[in-house]
Amino acid sequence: MVQQRLLDVAIDQFGRLGFEGASTRDIAGAAETAMSSITYHFGGKEGLYLACADFIAEQIVKRLDPVFADLCDPSALDRDQAIEQMLRIVDGFCGMMIDQASAPWARFIVREQQAPTEAFERLWRGAMGPVLDSCSAVLARIRPDMPPRELRAMCMLVFGQTMVLRAGRASVFKALEVDEFSAQDAAMLRALLRRNTFAILTAEMEP
Repeated sequence: MVQQRLLDVAIDQFGRLGFEGASTRDIAGAAETAMSSITYHFGGKEGLYLACADFIAEQIVKRLDPVFADLCDPSALDRDQAIEQMLRIVDGFCGMMIDQASAPWARFIVREQQAPTEAFERLWRGAMGPVLDSCSAVLARIRPDMPPRELRAMCMLVFGQTMVLRAGRASVFKALEVDEFSAQDAAMLRALLRRNTFAILTAEMEP
């Protein structure tokens, strides 16, 4: 499908080169279609860029759907159940960050993190914001002592552990002296992340 090929190529090139650096001619050529296809399907370069953000948000939600589908209503959870639920969510994020399929999404997202545009707002509304709201509701069952703003900050810091596996991938590879994650590496990282997150979530509450 031409539209999907254009999105796949555009996400990769926008992520590598940025909006200004990526050429619609090169995107169309790599997608093996005419430049007019970009205008036809997306209205032009800016429309294609925003469509890439929408598509990435959809893919993140789709990837995390199996994790969230099995989760209980946070209001029905006791503290131990909420901890286990949070650990499962974080593990789902970890799996997505380790998976090579997330590489082009991450490059696109990192650029938007550094210099946000309307595309970032679409990423936030389509995936990041709703996920943060869901996780904050779970975290509130674990840390009822924390005000909402701190809960959201804590969520971001907890998930930052997973993001380094993608955004800081070169450094992680260097530290582990590997060129790619093996199954054993992935299992080790997920186990360590679970222990780290458990320690954060169960840290003694301030008086």
